[in-house]
Amino acid sequence: MKFTAGISLLAALASAVSVDLAKRDTPLDVKLEMIGNTAVKASITNTGASDLKVFKTGTFLDENAATEKVAIYQGGNKLQFDGIKLRVMTTGLGEEAFQTIAAGETVTATFDVGQVYDLSAGGDYDVVSAGAMSYAEANTTDIAGVFPVSGSTVTAKVDGVAAKEVRRRFHAKRIDVQSDCTGTKLSQTNTAINNCRSLASAAQTAASSGSATKLSEYFKSSSSSVRSTVAGVFQKVASECGSTSSGVSDLYCSDVYASCSSGVLAYTSPSQSLMVNCNLYYTALSPLTRTCHGQDQATSTLHESTHLTQIKGTDDYMTYGYEGVRGLSGAQNLNHADTYALFANAIYVGC
Repeated sequence: MKFTAGISLLAALASAVSVDLAKRDTPLDVKLEMIGNTAVKASITNTGASDLKVFKTGTFLDENAATEKVAIYQGGNKLQFDGIKLRVMTTGLGEEAFQTIAAGETVTATFDVGQVYDLSAGGDYDVVSAGAMSYAEANTTDIAGVFPVSGSTVTAKVDGVAAKEVRRRFHAKRIDVQSDCTGTKLSQTNTAINNCRSLASAAQTAASSGSATKLSEYFKSSSSSVRSTVAGVFQKVASECGSTSSGVSDLYCSDVYASCSSGVLAYTSPSQSLMVNCNLYYTALSPLTRTCHGQDQATSTLHESTHLTQIKGTDDYMTYGYEGVRGLSGAQNLNHADTYALFANAIYVGC
């Protein structure tokens, strides 16, 4: 891990609830339509009988994260997402992180998928809404639950040459960046990386030969194949966090992609092997918590590291926190960033 360039981000949207999002009824109806060549307009309608206070960060209503809320397919093959993944605070949220959608109201958001998906081949693509939106009750900023917004599909007929230029312009404007971890941020980052290495090493040992019950609690199994997979991920994380001047990723202490919106702790661009710590990472998190399933700088860095394609290329499944982890399938847990972070926390704290 190097202090030069890198984007690790986890979109930790809310302390998620254990729920099968694919089966849950939702008052949020999403419709997608194409605008021009690669831009998408998402219309979100509250079909319920009461107003709904939704968490904006990391959703269609967040311009820095909207492109991650769709999946794109061509000929049945899913394209690789080339954008950023966010991690946000799950407690102490401000009112600015929410938007109220009145009963019967429709709100819209427009974003360009050509920036973060390689559509240069041109032709027909299926754009599908994915994920969920968290909500809070009126007069509070505590996450009360989540509603799925998956399944809306629109077919895009894309001019590949024009799409290639959109993607080139999007990434080109972020090339000239400086190493910027200095002072207190530098010392805190060094400490977090060192703690990340220690946590990952202990978790690797626990995964390899520790309690079968504890491993099954987080990964739904303690089979030899699960032990091998989990231990292998932590081994790679420990290696990545073993140095501040080498490794596969580059790390920034300033907002390279202008994505440190309200509540965002850090973010990652797996395809660019780039991680960013936002200001909130330094002001709201302790170096290392002794609270079971708590957030801190070390596990945030560990979480982000697993998103790197060279480590595991984990997903978030729009699910965060212990209860969310318990609601995932075993296969999802093995590819879920927060599961690894929470397991490492549990081994360190003794949950």
